[in-house]
Amino acid sequence: MRRRWWIIALLFLSTVLNYVDRQTLSVLVRTIQTDLHFSDMDYAKVVQGFLLAYTVAYLVVGRVTDWLGTRWSMALFLGWWSVANLFTGFARSLRELGAYRFLLGLGEAGNYTAAPKVVGEWFEPKERGLAVGVYTAGAMVGATIAPPMIVWLGASYGWRAAFFSTGIIGLVWLLPWLLVYRLGPFAEHDRGARIPEKQLWRFVLTNRSAWLLMFARMLSDPVWYFYLFWFPKYLMDARGRTLAEVGKIAWIVYLAADLGSIIGGWCSGPLIRRGMKPIPARIRVMTVAALIAPAGCLIGFGVSLPIVLALAAMVTFAHLMWQVTMGALIVDLYPKTTMATAFGFIAAGSGFGGMLSTIVIAWLVTHISYRPVFLLMALLHPLALLLARQAGVNSEGTMGVFTSRRTTT
Repeated sequence: MRRRWWIIALLFLSTVLNYVDRQTLSVLVRTIQTDLHFSDMDYAKVVQGFLLAYTVAYLVVGRVTDWLGTRWSMALFLGWWSVANLFTGFARSLRELGAYRFLLGLGEAGNYTAAPKVVGEWFEPKERGLAVGVYTAGAMVGATIAPPMIVWLGASYGWRAAFFSTGIIGLVWLLPWLLVYRLGPFAEHDRGARIPEKQLWRFVLTNRSAWLLMFARMLSDPVWYFYLFWFPKYLMDARGRTLAEVGKIAWIVYLAADLGSIIGGWCSGPLIRRGMKPIPARIRVMTVAALIAPAGCLIGFGVSLPIVLALAAMVTFAHLMWQVTMGALIVDLYPKTTMATAFGFIAAGSGFGGMLSTIVIAWLVTHISYRPVFLLMALLHPLALLLARQAGVNSEGTMGVFTSRRTTT
């Protein structure tokens, strides 16, 4: 069973690359703006294009994952986005930059439908939260190492070299993945299962819990997108920090997210071992996270930079605690033959929320300031919690209903 931890280690690395690749642009945006001559609103459009592709892809990549299986779908997705990231280094105009980031979004979504399916195939319920937390921590490691690494690459070799380097690393990852991955023990009973397409989508689209969780992600994920895409710019634009200074301090915020991912993934495990059912255990952890996240509103009141970093770290810690626990909740709810499809549908809410919030944030930053943005972000997790709790209440029997429908066809 040691293979499963090697597999999780590779998923951890793929998620590191996923976030390094997407954050390379946000770290170097001021340099690229100067070179390619575009405004903050233009930058918002590029980010929105990435999120549009990311959102649309979620409605497809889940089904591709269930169809191809985790081994080949993961290789397809990572190879695709690595090539797209590499090509970003060739961009000569805003249009080309936007096109390559759109292609990046199409591929990157697949990491988050294939990875939870892997967890469902290889881990028992009491270990799933930790497994999701471990590979999700790769996102925060990627976000943590990206600022100093990308700043160094950009300063030493130019911004284009940063995209070339990270794209090539992703292609190298493919070899160990194809050598190591095999179908997990908990997927044995699902082999050969063929579910009619209409029946599968009918189940997903008429499942109330799936809709509630999709809207919960639509509300909560814009908080993370703000800290990922806009927080480095906030430090430069509103706090007067240089690119080099941001590279030295921004990693603190993303390191806190790493801790939230691991701790959040672990937290529900002891509750389950003590006799609590998995779904109530996940909801309890998400409740704690939703109570911590609003602390970020204080940043909008002009507090000192060390306090800004501490508050931002609290928010990212809480969000990743929330996100990995919701991922484990979805793995609990849906059968492995359709898990990636359901996960993709729910995760599409993340992209919809990100696209809407990107335009709102850009308008507020351009016409008012960052203060209302921080106040708005503080409201989102508590609102999302109301939906997630209701999804937990309505989730009883989700798998059983689907199984009974499947066996009668």
